Amino acid sequence: MKPGIYPAYGPVVFRDRAANHAFLTRSTMTSDKTVEWEDGNTYPVVDVEISDVSHPFYTGTARVLDTAGRVERFERRYGGRK
Repeated sequence: MKPGIYPAYGPVVFRDRAANHAFLTRSTMTSDKTVEWEDGNTYPVVDVEISDVSHPFYTGTARVLDTAGRVERFERRYGGRK
């Protein structure tokens, strides 16, 4: 890789404010805010609005639409017209 053209890649804490959950990973994102992590080290922290802990798709609270019922209702209303 060519030196000097890539952003710094290092440990960052991502914090989901909605679920009060944080995880440590590596990223090119940076932040002026820092947090002391469980291992005693201080890392930059990036606040996110949603993560796998609070997203309805991952938590199983996503609503499934009844598309078959909607199609049948549409055909009952408008399908019989000729």
